[in-house]
Amino acid sequence: MPFSQDQLNELNLLALFSSSSNQEGIKVHQHSADPASVAAAKRLHERGLVTQPDGGYLTPLGSEITEQVHKILAVLSSTS
Repeated sequence: MPFSQDQLNELNLLALFSSSSNQEGIKVHQHSADPASVAAAKRLHERGLVTQPDGGYLTPLGSEITEQVHKILAVLSSTS
């Protein structure tokens, strides 16, 4: 089953977080960000992956998932 566009938006947002530091958050500005990113941030918050509806910091679960997102991106970005 392929990823939906909403899921891809969420994965792209998670990829913006640093996987090496829990002290670095992101802010998705509701008035200037792409509406799809604003909605993705809200869904990630509802799922307990980020601390605020507009991003904030990763929760412990969010950190774990973000680490996996970064690994997937690394594998898919590598050239064989």
